[in-house]
Amino acid sequence: MRREILWCLPLLWMMGPALAQQVPRPVEAASAASPAAPARTIGEVRRIDLANGRVTVRHAEIAHLNMPAMAMDFVARDPALLNGLKVGDKVRFVAIDEGGTLVITRIERVGN
Repeated sequence: MRREILWCLPLLWMMGPALAQQVPRPVEAASAASPAAPARTIGEVRRIDLANGRVTVRHAEIAHLNMPAMAMDFVARDPALLNGLKVGDKVRFVAIDEGGTLVITRIERVGN
C-alpha cells in the first residue's frame, strides 16, 4: 500500500498547478461577481435640451470613464431625469459609456 501512495505523489505534484488555476481565489471571485459601480461625479449644468433628452455639464474628473474634467454633452437614459434642472444648477450625477454614447443614469441638484 505504501508503494501505491508513493506512486501517486509525483502525479499529484504535477497536477497541482493545473488544479490551482481552475479554483478562483475568494478575492478574485468577489471582484468578478460584482464589478465596481460607477462613482458619482459633481458638475454644473450648462445647457439643457429637453426635447432630445440631452444635457451639457461642466464636470469634475470621471475616473471610471478615464475622463478629465471638462464640459460635454450627455444623453439622459430617461429624459424625465432632466425635469426641474436649470442652467447653473450644481449637480451630482452618474454617467456610463453605452457603446460610445455617454449616458447619465442618475442626476440630482446639490447645494443651490
